[in-house]
Amino acid sequence: MDERMDEDAAGPSRECANPWPHLARLFQFSEQVNDSFRFKCLLCLPKQNFITAYKNSSSNLRKHVKKTVDRAILHFIVQGLQSFSLVETPSFQDLIVKLQPSSAVMSRKIDSATSKMKERLKNEMKKVPYIATTTDCWTARRRSFIGVTARRSAALACRQLRGSHTFDALAAVLTDIHAEYEISLKVVRTTTDNGSNFIKAFRVFGQQDENNNEELVAEGTIKEEVGEDCDASDGEEEVEFMDVEAILEEDDGLQYQLPKHHRCACHLLNLVSTVDVDRANKTEAYKKSRSPFSKCQVLWNKASRSPQNAELIEEHCKLHLVQPNSTRWNSSFMAVERVVRIIRDQGEGSVRTVCAALNDPM
Repeated sequence: MDERMDEDAAGPSRECANPWPHLARLFQFSEQVNDSFRFKCLLCLPKQNFITAYKNSSSNLRKHVKKTVDRAILHFIVQGLQSFSLVETPSFQDLIVKLQPSSAVMSRKIDSATSKMKERLKNEMKKVPYIATTTDCWTARRRSFIGVTARRSAALACRQLRGSHTFDALAAVLTDIHAEYEISLKVVRTTTDNGSNFIKAFRVFGQQDENNNEELVAEGTIKEEVGEDCDASDGEEEVEFMDVEAILEEDDGLQYQLPKHHRCACHLLNLVSTVDVDRANKTEAYKKSRSPFSKCQVLWNKASRSPQNAELIEEHCKLHLVQPNSTRWNSSFMAVERVVRIIRDQGEGSVRTVCAALNDPM
């Protein structure tokens, strides 16, 4: 009997009351094991995460809550595409201090999480022999950016580009990103759009396909001709002295090393369709479509040039107009689709009212 009582005392017990009932909203009491209590974290649901705390101290629970809140804040910033400068604002710091008075500077945690993620990505890339990347550059809010991704949706970089988007500037950034992740020798192809700066960058600094390289064919022909001449010569060799320092200082154009280039097929098809549509609109067969598109273009122009006009359109149509953009895919289709949606939902009268207010005869 005594031995059985000792075993029951040493084993887990679920009949014990929660020692910290004020934490019931965060942790669900599970069991007591000797002098420790086992809790299930309600913040980690649906993941089943159990934390053990000593009976005289709830420090393990507090540390777990702190880590959980930190992960939630990082998830909010990263998944919500928030600016990293958000964590430096006084109002955000005041919020964190009130939630966790002992919290450290959040920017350091973001930097630490970024470094760990980058190291994990490097280790994953070391396991594969070949890598294909995709890159693009764009302008937003008067600032230029370049993004590089690897296959399997791994974002390698999103950096701000300063200065002109020249071919050598793009080549320098791409070379630096490849070297940062130690994949310079693994990248076999890089896909871009058909921008002239990207095309020139890979033409000057990129690897060329041997099957389509006319220079190699011409070089082989020259070598064969030289070989024939050498056979006919008397065998005497001439020594030519060259300035080694001048050769080392000469710019051979190889300061940047880029992989082979691949043009985006979807972008090519988009360019082809855009040109075909422009040509089709100039023919007599599509003459009837000119007038509706011209009236829509007037609305688009007036909405983009005046905030008052945009507010007037939103007031009567309950929606903003989508502006066509020649560099944005499907923008013309989405712009016309928005006009059709307004007519379907709000009626043709709403569009007539806007056209009358903007002196655009419908």
